[in-house]
Amino acid sequence: MATFIIVLIIIGAIAGLIARALLPGRDSLGLLGTIVLGVVGSFVGGFLENMIQFHTFSIHQFHATGIIGSIIGAFVVLLLLRLSGHEPGHYR
Repeated sequence: MATFIIVLIIIGAIAGLIARALLPGRDSLGLLGTIVLGVVGSFVGGFLENMIQFHTFSIHQFHATGIIGSIIGAFVVLLLLRLSGHEPGHYR
């Protein structure tokens, strides 16, 4: 279980950093926010991949395209966060 959490944090940090690099603009997310963005994006990307490819919802399988799905999911979450205006440090 501890290994899963460590891998989740590392993959989340990588996916969050790449998503923030792909979507230009100023973000007031710190390191923890970037990791959370990547982890949430990982779940979103995995959910979308399972629904498109397998037409099922299974969270106990690891696929080779997981990091790509994590980056796409983090990109979508960051885009939705910017469009909604609920970014940390950004007030309307």
